[in-house]
Formats: sequence, C-alpha cells, structure tokens
Amino acid sequence: MKTLIRACSLVFVMLICRPPLLWAAAEQPYIIGTGDVLSVIIFAGGTSQQSLDVTVASDGTVNFPFLGKVKAAGLSLVDFTQAVTAPLSRDYFVSPQVIVNIKDYKSKQVYVTGAIQKPGLYNLEKDPTVLAVIAMAGGVTKERGRYAHVIRGSIDKLQGQDIAKLVNEGESVRVDLQRLLEQGDTSENIRLTPGDVVYFSPTNFSDLTEYKVYVMGKVEKPGVYDFQQGLTALDACILAGGFAKYAAPNRTVITRRQPGQDQESIAVNLDNVRKGSDKDVPLKPGDRIYVPESWF
Repeated sequence: MKTLIRACSLVFVMLICRPPLLWAAAEQPYIIGTGDVLSVIIFAGGTSQQSLDVTVASDGTVNFPFLGKVKAAGLSLVDFTQAVTAPLSRDYFVSPQVIVNIKDYKSKQVYVTGAIQKPGLYNLEKDPTVLAVIAMAGGVTKERGRYAHVIRGSIDKLQGQDIAKLVNEGESVRVDLQRLLEQGDTSENIRLTPGDVVYFSPTNFSDLTEYKVYVMGKVEKPGVYDFQQGLTALDACILAGGFAKYAAPNRTVITRRQPGQDQESIAVNLDNVRKGSDKDVPLKPGDRIYVPESWF
C-alpha cells in the first residue's frame, strides 16, 4: 500500500511540475515572410556586437550582419536563428547568442471593412482569427448584422470593386457573429490567412436581395429564404415545403442577375435531379427559382 501511495504521489508531482506548454496544444510558429521587419541582437564575449533591424526583401532574404544575404522567408524564428548562429559561431565569434524577434508583421495582412470601428489593413500576428481582428479594429459597431464574410485571398480584388459584389462572387466563408460574440461559440472563430478580406455586414445587408434566394410558383411555401453556401435548386425547393400538386419540376427556371451583368435564365429539370440522372444547380445569392404549373 505504501508503495502504491508513493507511486501516486510521484505521478502527481510530475503532473504539477510539467512545463506549461505540455498542458496545451503547441502554438503554431510564426513563419517569416517578405516585408517583415526583424529585430536582431548579437551577443558575444559578454557584450552586444550588433543591434539593428533588418527587412525581409522581395527575394526572401535579409542583409544580415557579417553574413550578407541570408534566406529568411519561409522559416520560423527558431529555424532562422539557428541558421545564422551556426556560421557566426564558426567564422566570427565564440559561442555567440543571437536574439531575433518580429518587430513589424508586414508579410501577412488582411483587410477589414464594414460595420467595424476601425476598418483598414491589419497585419496578422500569432493566432490570426476573426476575434483577433475584431479586437485590432476596435470592435464591431452597433450597426453590425448577424454575419461576417471572409473572402479568401481577395485583397488585390477589393480595389475599385463593390464589397457586396465581392461577397457574392467570391468563395466566402460566413461567420455567425451572433453565435460567436453573444453565445461564445468558438467554432465560428475561424483562422484567417494572408490576403483575406473580412466584411462585417451591417444589419440591413442580410435583408438585401443579394443574400436571399426566392422560391416561387408551384411549391408548398413560396417565399424568401436565406442563402447558404452549397445551397442547390432542389435544396431550396425542399426548404419551400416541396413541390405542390400540379407542379412541373421538369421545367424549373432559375433567374440570376449578377451586379453589372445581364439577367440570366437557367433551365433545370428537377425531376431528373431527384432521380439522379441530372446534376443539381448550385445557387448564388439573389437567385429566383420558379416552378411552373403542369400542363396536364
């Protein structure tokens, strides 16, 4: 029994003495990119030999003291520090200590716009998430709607383009702000990637035709329905209660009008879709689906 007690005590001591990093998932290291500004300090012989800032050039290198051009882009801080310490130790100093930190995060940026206090360009640091950019941008405004839209890699497309059009045409990821901010649902706190545009839609945005689909004609519950990524013509008709008596799903028509484009009509045979012989049609925001009456 005493042996068992001692063993349990040992396990307990080992657990409470574990380094903090072992308790949580390891944080992903920041990867250096072009434009980043690195703070560099080199100690050797008990004194500081160099202390300066270097910028990662467009070719991914920095002009490092004593070494000249050294590759930095694509490396973590730990890997880069090791890469410069080895030649310094071999050719210049005895047991040098090199300290490298990120002074300015310039390589990884997102653009934040919409119902946010301080819209603009923000540099991603560690753990780049929707909540992080909300904090950076001073929080959402009282006009914010339910959703934010993350349009991946679209900073270059933003200039001169209407944001609603960018949301509609891009492969956006919708974030439910009500669940994230009011209910604490962290599954909505998605990670951002360099080049993303984050649009915090105002209250009236979700009421616009751009973010609805319309199901009309011979369905049980004609009306306006919220658009969701992946929604298809057959899905929308099912949302509308299914086909009514005397409906002709084989002659369904989707009317689509994209900003700045002519109206487009798309014929779809939803009878064949139900049988699996035809492919369903993915919908876009603002689509109008009309199921006509049977001729017989």
